[in-house]
Amino acid sequence: MPEPAQTGQRYVPGLDGLRALAVLAVIAYHLNLGWAPGGLLGVGVFFTLSGYLITDLLLGQQFRSGSLKMPDFWKRRARRLLPALFVMLAVVVGWVALFDQAQLPALRGPVFAASTYISNWWLIVHNSSYFARFGPPSPLGHLWSLAVEEQFYLIWPWLLWLGLRLTAKRGERTRAGLLASATLVLAAGSAVAMAVLYHPGYDPTRVYDGTDTRAFALLIGAALAFLRPSRKLTADVSPASRRLLDAAGAAGLVVILLMIWRVGEYSAFLYRGGMVLLSVATALVVWAVVAPAGLVGRVLGWGPLRWLGVRSYGIYLWHYPIIVLTTPASGKESLLRGALQVSASIVVAALSWRFIEEPIRHGAIGRWWAQLRSPARPRSAVRRGLVGMACACCGVIVAGASLAGVTTAASAGQAGIPSVTAVSVPGQLIPGGVPSAGPPPPPVRADVPQTSCRSVVHLGDSTSDGLVSADYLPNPAQRIGAQYADVGVRSVHYGISGGTSIVETLPGTVNAYTAAQRFIRHGYRGCWVLALGTNDTADVFVGSNVGLAARITRMMTLIGNEPVMWVNVVSLLSSGPYSEHDMRLWDQALLRACPRYPNMRVYNWAAVAKRAWFISDGIHYTSAGYAQRAHLIASALATAFPQNPPMQGASRSETEVLGQAAASQVACLVN
Repeated sequence: MPEPAQTGQRYVPGLDGLRALAVLAVIAYHLNLGWAPGGLLGVGVFFTLSGYLITDLLLGQQFRSGSLKMPDFWKRRARRLLPALFVMLAVVVGWVALFDQAQLPALRGPVFAASTYISNWWLIVHNSSYFARFGPPSPLGHLWSLAVEEQFYLIWPWLLWLGLRLTAKRGERTRAGLLASATLVLAAGSAVAMAVLYHPGYDPTRVYDGTDTRAFALLIGAALAFLRPSRKLTADVSPASRRLLDAAGAAGLVVILLMIWRVGEYSAFLYRGGMVLLSVATALVVWAVVAPAGLVGRVLGWGPLRWLGVRSYGIYLWHYPIIVLTTPASGKESLLRGALQVSASIVVAALSWRFIEEPIRHGAIGRWWAQLRSPARPRSAVRRGLVGMACACCGVIVAGASLAGVTTAASAGQAGIPSVTAVSVPGQLIPGGVPSAGPPPPPVRADVPQTSCRSVVHLGDSTSDGLVSADYLPNPAQRIGAQYADVGVRSVHYGISGGTSIVETLPGTVNAYTAAQRFIRHGYRGCWVLALGTNDTADVFVGSNVGLAARITRMMTLIGNEPVMWVNVVSLLSSGPYSEHDMRLWDQALLRACPRYPNMRVYNWAAVAKRAWFISDGIHYTSAGYAQRAHLIASALATAFPQNPPMQGASRSETEVLGQAAASQVACLVN
């Protein structure tokens, strides 16, 4: 960590080197560098290191003054963390307002969550995955880890105070052992919670972001601080002890680097002991580094590493928004762009350290305030710096207030798209409810091809949200209900919810299979439009044991002989769970399944979707895109199941007789 602003604390250069390795690993992960699939584990290293440093700092305060002095501790933490965070938030909001206003609605919540250090729970509650994003993700998505640490800073001093009071009459060694043991019991509970809550094949955001499920990393570091407080460690150790420390530190470092190199974010091993192993390895490195004169400490204290480590907080703050805001929607990797992004992150972090973090950490705000109140009112650089900081903080507040009033829906990221579980429209059958009475059927339009489907259930995920949203399509005639009516549909029933898949279930929602069951249980008979597959593909990518073909079979078996039109999927992304490659796998699975079901058709949306219709996340659509999607899906329904077709079913029966799978697939496809 940086050289302490408070006297009486010991500075350990090697810990800054460890910070540097951790932040570089995180950057490598966010740049999608293939040799660092486990780069996200750098955050776990930060957690364990923070747990040690914060506990060691508090214990040192207790030793020197007989009190934890928690108000002073929180004030120092605020001085260290808040100014740089608020400046970064102001710059990000300003950037988006100037260059990508479509993202403003999606930023409103994350700015509030970041300002109040609840980003991790905000992501969890809003089902916003840190991994399976419709990417690029929010430029503030990385702040979840700072929220976990800040929550630890608020809660842990109270637990430490209680532990010190309960063990006040114990000897020093016994007291340290009891406190370390109690801390490790808490850590074990946290690790067990992670293992129990983790389910292979489901997005791991809940266990990855949760304060309760990540606390063990901080607590393992805290336990080490009880057993090896830095104030008691001296260079006066035997050669054998020195070799043991260096061996332990080197082994821990090797484990960390191997996990960063070989363990990906979707590995079940991570959540069932892997992250605990990472924390133990980090604790070994910290133990070796804080012991003076050790080889591991000297290596990690190397000048360039130390320089980066001192600025690691700023680098972590800035690297993610820089990467997100300067990466094209396709997400295609570029070594040159990546190098420029890393360079920009380091330069901006260095400026933040020089002009914001370091001056304020050493009391600049107090000095600026004193100068402003002095009669002379000197026009010094310090005063100008205070005014600049005040303007930056006011900018965050004003920007946040303006975001609250933004209703523009030209485009939005996943977090900005409204979640529609069931849309109340005339004639709708809400899952679990009953049909509502609808108005008289609209007149048949002679100029528009008509469908034989008089009633339709439309099941969809977030790519269908905009089809029924007044925010995206203010003109009701453009929404899919009106478009269905134009082709002869008299009642439309919706089951639309962001994140929906056929098998997996997000908290507070039902999966598509269950939604379909509810419609059938309430007596629905009619046509089905299934705009699904985007999340199913991602769920299979992250390890679900239910494959693509099995998901399609489940839905078709449940629906039976009723007419079904699937809308296939498309993406502009080049990697990750929602990549274009994996979306094609789903589309191919639909075509392979189609010949087995005479009542099934596949609308080839992937063939007609234009790049200009996509917003910056590469998978959702602009208002113009949703208008086209609504019109084309309704038109496809009329083509797939036309009214009074001249030779209904002829082409299907002929291809079945010929037994030509390719021809069957063509007959299934609606272009």
